[in-house]
Amino acid sequence: MYTQDQLKAMVAEAAKDEVLKNMAPGGILGVGTGSTANLFIDAIAPHRAHFAGVVSSSQASTERLQKHGFKVLDSNSVPSLPMYVDGADEIDPAGHMIKGGGGALTREKIIASMAKQFICICDSSKQVSVLGNFALPVEIIPLSRGIVTQELTKLGGTVTLRMAKETRSDLGQTPSQPYVTDNGGWILDVAGLKISNPLALESQINQIAGVITVGLFAKEKANILLVSNASGVSRITF
Repeated sequence: MYTQDQLKAMVAEAAKDEVLKNMAPGGILGVGTGSTANLFIDAIAPHRAHFAGVVSSSQASTERLQKHGFKVLDSNSVPSLPMYVDGADEIDPAGHMIKGGGGALTREKIIASMAKQFICICDSSKQVSVLGNFALPVEIIPLSRGIVTQELTKLGGTVTLRMAKETRSDLGQTPSQPYVTDNGGWILDVAGLKISNPLALESQINQIAGVITVGLFAKEKANILLVSNASGVSRITF
């Protein structure tokens, strides 16, 4: 029986093979954030000469990529990406996802929108029939916390402000204060939703004044899912 860490490592290796097989040398790769994305970065590091550069979805991923010797490019200098590889907190049978457990949802969505192919990598525990068991992250401008909380509560979920787990001196963040994203936003987590129409809910939440991004990836859904379980890695296309 594999541990979850082993399942993540298996799917990271499969993603490395997928990218090297299907992406021409000299291209620019989009790279996501989180524990599975970290393993993908480590797996692809020996092949960094295959890429002209990478675009990263978070400060944490940028630092990891740079330590491995990758050239990390500003997304504004790159018109498009052939591929973006990232994990998910949940993914449904249509390829719609909840993302943002690691707090990088806005930059992840920007880079996903630049990519011709979104390759989602995860273990089978992230596959669900209906999204919503994982609390839905919503990044907000801090000033809007009160009104956005009111609006999100009307959807039927329980809204909590995400708190910091560690000190980040660059953001003036300590564990007794709200979690601050790389963009200076706060995150509201909405628990208890059953998301039967992800596209409609994504659009509805994005209309609330003060919302920066919702962690529903329905418009920017996965094109390919690489998912690991006890029998190996499966490849699903949407």
